[in-house]
Amino acid sequence: MTLLDNYKGETGESETISSHEQREIDAFLKAILQTGPMQYCHQYLRAKRGNEIPSNLADFQKLLYKIWFELYRRETSRDSSGFEHVFVGEVKNDKVSGMHNWLQFYLQEKKGNIDYRGYIKPRSRSDAYTNSDDHVLSLQFHWNGVEKFVGTSLIGVSPEFEIALYTTCFLMGDENNEISLDTGTGDVFDLIIRCYKYDGDKIGTSFPEAAGHYD
Repeated sequence: MTLLDNYKGETGESETISSHEQREIDAFLKAILQTGPMQYCHQYLRAKRGNEIPSNLADFQKLLYKIWFELYRRETSRDSSGFEHVFVGEVKNDKVSGMHNWLQFYLQEKKGNIDYRGYIKPRSRSDAYTNSDDHVLSLQFHWNGVEKFVGTSLIGVSPEFEIALYTTCFLMGDENNEISLDTGTGDVFDLIIRCYKYDGDKIGTSFPEAAGHYD
């Protein structure tokens, strides 16, 4: 995703969205709205929330922009957004904050910016385990020398799937959302999707937490 290099790493530094970066955001949102996960998300939200959710895709795109990309204050004016925090990651008080996207982790590791420190087992279920088919992992790592004590991400899923899942939890759920994710290959994951709002209409952060894995 070209969007991943559009943001400053440190909170406390105001972001400026150039016209080129704005076009990238618009193109990204327009593209994911053509995908199955986002079409399902839109239809589901319309069925559950009715006219509170725009029927027109262009207006729904504006809602997604507000939720994910509208800048807000984390430490100073316009220094953060839901997308930057969840997908890109930030450094706040000498600690990595956010970065819950596996693709960003992969790209940063490929560039030599990530020092992987190990896998952390789920603590909420004693019978939970991991194998090569897992789609959610909790990791400890350093990013450009700054530590992330625990970072949990969905693994191998598309950006549109994550946007659809977290948007649905944001608009339909609360801070702790218990779901079961069936991969269609015999694996079922019990997850808690943490979703915290900023000012009620933007994502502050959202990430998965493993509760169990069964096959």
